[in-house]
Amino acid sequence: MLAYVTRERDGRKELLVFDDPAHPAMGTQVPAGRLDPGESLQDGLRRELHEEAGLDGVRIVRELQVLGDWVARPDYENHAFEVCMEGEEPPDTWEHVVHGDGDDAGFVFHCRWSAVDSDIELSGGGDPTYRRLA
Repeated sequence: MLAYVTRERDGRKELLVFDDPAHPAMGTQVPAGRLDPGESLQDGLRRELHEEAGLDGVRIVRELQVLGDWVARPDYENHAFEVCMEGEEPPDTWEHVVHGDGDDAGFVFHCRWSAVDSDIELSGGGDPTYRRLA
């Protein structure tokens, strides 16, 4: 499950992305994860946003078609959502320590907003889904 968190700033749409300087091979990413047993897509999405970026006030805008070669892997079902902030917006940049019990627990993510129409290289260029946000 992928979360494309967007906001409008100065007449353009921006996307929340993060990097982990301690693990540069991960590349620039958006919040993502898998569902816990019995968890709904919406609950899992909100949990992942809280764990990976510290975000709580969000509204699901729409489900997006997941694009890219990696979606053909049968490891788990893939979903992508555009999500927008409700209430107080986070700053332009911030650091967040990932919590929860996932593989990335304890990682320090450097979060920032990036223009959707820029040349963002998400997951090493293997994630073209975000281009549907423009």
